[in-house]
Amino acid sequence: QVQLVESGGGLVQPGGSLRLSCAASGSIFNIRTMGWYRQAPGKQREMVAAITSGGRTTYDDSVQGRFTISRDNAKNWIYLQMNSLKPGDTAGYYCHAEISDGLKFFGTWGQGTQVTVSS
Repeated sequence: QVQLVESGGGLVQPGGSLRLSCAASGSIFNIRTMGWYRQAPGKQREMVAAITSGGRTTYDDSVQGRFTISRDNAKNWIYLQMNSLKPGDTAGYYCHAEISDGLKFFGTWGQGTQVTVSS
């Protein structure tokens, strides 16, 4: 059984910063791409940032230059440093990973952490 657990969400004022963390645990043989997605009420879930096992990163245009994704392959953790936060960043943030148990890769989601940007 594989589990992703996010932490670090909360309430922050516009212009502030937050750092999200996601830890993968369980029967993990290998992890390919890991990423952060977000979903605001009434909207579809969207990709925010992703990082491959080799460290190549991808960002949505709306967060480029403000958010930074990083990864610790030894610990199976990823992080999302969010700076210059805007009210439009308010959403539930979800960690996703492509994880192999040694036989095949499958996608796994965390339970999510809420980020609210408001004055």
